[in-house]
Amino acid sequence: MYLVFTLILLFQSYNGCLCQNSTRPNIIMVMSDAFDGRLTFDPGSRVVQLPYINYLRELGTTFLNAYTNSPICCPSRAAMWSGQFVHLTQSWNNYKCLDAATRTWMDLLEENGYHTQKMGKLDYTSGSHSVSNRVEAWTRDVHFLLSQEGRPVTQLVGNASKVRIMTKDWETTDRATQWIRRRAASSSQPFALYLGLNLPHTYRTDSLGPTAGGSTFRTSPYWLKKVSSDLISIPEWLPMSAMHPVDYYSTFTKNCSGDFTEEEVISIRAFYYAMCAEADAMLGQVISTLRETGLLNNTVVIFTADHGDLAMEHRQYYKMSMFEGSSHVPLLIMGPGLVSGLQVNQPVSLVDLYPTVLEIAGIPVPGGISGHSFLPLLSKAIAHSQKLGPGWVLSEYHGCNANASTYMLRTGRWKYIAYADGLSIPPQLFDLTLDKEELHNVVLKFPEVSAHLDKQLRSIVDYPKVSKAVHLYNKQQFTAWRQSLGSNYSQVIANLRWHVDWQKDASANERAIDEWLKDS
Repeated sequence: MYLVFTLILLFQSYNGCLCQNSTRPNIIMVMSDAFDGRLTFDPGSRVVQLPYINYLRELGTTFLNAYTNSPICCPSRAAMWSGQFVHLTQSWNNYKCLDAATRTWMDLLEENGYHTQKMGKLDYTSGSHSVSNRVEAWTRDVHFLLSQEGRPVTQLVGNASKVRIMTKDWETTDRATQWIRRRAASSSQPFALYLGLNLPHTYRTDSLGPTAGGSTFRTSPYWLKKVSSDLISIPEWLPMSAMHPVDYYSTFTKNCSGDFTEEEVISIRAFYYAMCAEADAMLGQVISTLRETGLLNNTVVIFTADHGDLAMEHRQYYKMSMFEGSSHVPLLIMGPGLVSGLQVNQPVSLVDLYPTVLEIAGIPVPGGISGHSFLPLLSKAIAHSQKLGPGWVLSEYHGCNANASTYMLRTGRWKYIAYADGLSIPPQLFDLTLDKEELHNVVLKFPEVSAHLDKQLRSIVDYPKVSKAVHLYNKQQFTAWRQSLGSNYSQVIANLRWHVDWQKDASANERAIDEWLKDS
């Protein structure tokens, strides 16, 4: 009842006009981690209650085809903060991203009179994440196949009144809303706030030891009640033998090649949706604070994510894939002077946020930016265009759990995915109009389309050249790391996240690495 009352107040208080600060609105971006963008519009939005995302959808604009520029945490965020494609900043994996001195759009806002603050998960500069994560990325094309993640599991905690499960995110959200209240009381200077959430990213599986990754979907009965269990779909899987070789590698290294019951799959998906509902409530706390402080009508609110989560689609969880569950992100925006209730079909990506935010603030966009402002698509003051920018999206991936550099071109009804040098690994082509589940690779059925899209992709990025550069980087980084360990190398590498499979034949695995390093 309290939530319904709060939403009624929000709708009554929002009128979408410019108020204080003239034409310089406040800007708030809430970026979640691993949020499937398809949940922000029908039919995906029906499976879980997301009242505050629905609020943004009704009073703002929803992008129906928004994508990450790299389906993993750090490179994706590097693209968003820099406005540049991953290959331009050489953000190859979670360890290799932007330099700390990189000039972001937030820096430009501050230089132009905005009071700025960043809170929560940032994760866009080099040097973070686990040793396992970076070694797995460096050795991705070594000729061995090792499980690197824990098997996905669920964990129910608390009772029907337990709301705050991801306490770190809630504490950060509390600090963010306190900061908003202080800004409202102390200054008429426009502000920009970034709030980074960890949810609905999976939790670390403690039972697997200190090197474990995140394979636990955790929630409480309170949030599970927000999920319509009868609407949870059971994704169709290709047989392992029919998978594309990179998808096979991903499934195996993510520890998903074993048997799963339908109940397990449904449970994992339900818990994931419940985690999304908890993230939505944090967004709601921010929006409610804006209303209570009288700032809502002069604040642009953006909700997005670094990537999605497959949640057992294609026999995988996590991200690191160009399939929709992993690469399709939420992007909703509302604010003064912006159109309400609009849904945009044109493909956009996270690099487009850089020029868009600057245009909202009236700041010139510097050269060398990969993205295009989408403000003309949704501004009341600018003549509308049905198409703006190139009409395509580029996403690329060079990290762990995929044994080749991967490049996606998304345009119109098509998703074209190329690998490595474009020759050694076959490409994929999906018609998303007829095949939303991406189960039918039609690259051989439509050779002219494939050839056209490959040519277009090569005009955007010389992907064989980039793949070669990543391959060289991986060998150089691994060699330096191995040399730094000295006599401890064999012990350290045997006890990374892949330790269970590694130790079945440690000598053979070390030999495979030696052969890889010798190979040009």
